[in-house]
Amino acid sequence: MVDYHAANQSYQYGPSSAGNGAGGGGGMGDYMAQEDDWDRDLLLDPAWEKQQRKTFTAWCNSHLRKAGTQIENIDEDFRDGLKLMLLLEVISGELDYYDSHNVNTRCQKICDQWDALGSLTHSRREALEKTEKQLETIDQLHLEYAKRAAPFNNWMESAMEDLQDMFIVHTIEEIEGLISAHDQFKSTLPDADREREAILAIHKEAQRIAESNHIKLSGSNPYTTVTPQIINSKWEKVQQLVPKRDHALLEEQSKQQSNEHLRRQFSSQANVVGPWIQTKMEEIGRISIEMNGTLEDQLSHLKQYERSIVDYKPNLDLLEQQHQLIQEALIFDNKHTNYTMEHIRVGWEQLLTTIARTINEVENQILTRDAKGISQEQMQEFRASFNHFDKDHGGALGPEEFKACLISLGYDVENDRQGDAEFNRIMSVVDPNHSGLVTFQAFIDFMSRETTDTDTADQVIASFKVLAGDKNFITAEELRRELPPDQAEYCIARMAPYQGPDAVPGALDYKSFSTALYGESDL
Repeated sequence: MVDYHAANQSYQYGPSSAGNGAGGGGGMGDYMAQEDDWDRDLLLDPAWEKQQRKTFTAWCNSHLRKAGTQIENIDEDFRDGLKLMLLLEVISGELDYYDSHNVNTRCQKICDQWDALGSLTHSRREALEKTEKQLETIDQLHLEYAKRAAPFNNWMESAMEDLQDMFIVHTIEEIEGLISAHDQFKSTLPDADREREAILAIHKEAQRIAESNHIKLSGSNPYTTVTPQIINSKWEKVQQLVPKRDHALLEEQSKQQSNEHLRRQFSSQANVVGPWIQTKMEEIGRISIEMNGTLEDQLSHLKQYERSIVDYKPNLDLLEQQHQLIQEALIFDNKHTNYTMEHIRVGWEQLLTTIARTINEVENQILTRDAKGISQEQMQEFRASFNHFDKDHGGALGPEEFKACLISLGYDVENDRQGDAEFNRIMSVVDPNHSGLVTFQAFIDFMSRETTDTDTADQVIASFKVLAGDKNFITAEELRRELPPDQAEYCIARMAPYQGPDAVPGALDYKSFSTALYGESDL
């Protein structure tokens, strides 16, 4: 062991022996006296300072080489004191200081304490570096948690909104589309649950690292406000909403299936009733314009149609019941049929009106035929002429069609002044209401006047008496019921009130009308 005491004594007092105190003291005194005499400018010379540092460094290294080390920079290498202590130890050993044992003991104690401090410093550094790495790991886990928790939280919020969203559908296809989308959503729930567990596992791992290493974390995750509690709460809400959505969709599906049944039920009936009404309308129209058989035969066929129409009424009633169910179910469309109940009702009323009017027209034609003494052959000729110019088969002739018919029959109604005047006169007779149409009944009346001179007032009176039910008067209601509308209004406008003792309110005098009409006829 180097004698630190001897080294210190030698360093303190110079290279003389310990017994020669005066000599040792004189050597140091001479050195200090020389130092006082140095030129201060020399001390400020950088070259001199550099040389002195080099010399002192070489001197230190000459001693430190014995301890197996050396220095290169005095300021840096002596900063921590270790190499300085080592230098003193070497020097003291060389000087053989008398109290080197105590010095060595003290130096050893300092070195031991230094070693202990170094060991503690190293341990502290390792602990801090380890904690730093753990905090970095926790921070990375927090960041990873935030990156995955945010979109998952948004997904759950969107899912909850969709699961609670109101839906309005009108067809089975629409509700089945919603059910399919919902089933697809449910198929993603296992993956979503695994993602939730993975996100929570990240949070738990961060907590585990902190707890196992006694790291006290300050606050919550700095990268997000979405906590595990929020995630679990929303996930539980999603789990509760899914079966509720299932139930709502199944209820709506059952409702739409019921609605579809009502649609098909109504359409199957409407698709039969609608064409049936249209067919009957066409058949009645053909009967009224065709010349098959006598007027009596036509009347018989029409009355058979009337009975079949009346017998068909239960089918319309059934359709009304089905329509009522559709209205109660708030069904507004039906792709299985083009018929609506309103169309059916209008068609039915038109059918009833048409059959009643056609029957009435044929009955009037029979009365006119009998009253005028027109033969069946003449009646058929009238019908053939009328039908020929009735191009649209509407049952009435327009002014131009009627004019063409008159010309074909030999009437002078050409487009000149005299012809126009004659045509206007004839139109005032056959179309007194100026409707612009000439019905077959009006045409028959006109032709019967033209083709026979056997009509008498008595025959006309007899015809009206039949219509009046053998009464001496006739009412406006009876005329409207028995005659075509234009003829009925023509008669009502020209008949005087009946003044007989058996008169009733609204009674009309058909006898005076017939007498006047027969006398006034110039055709």
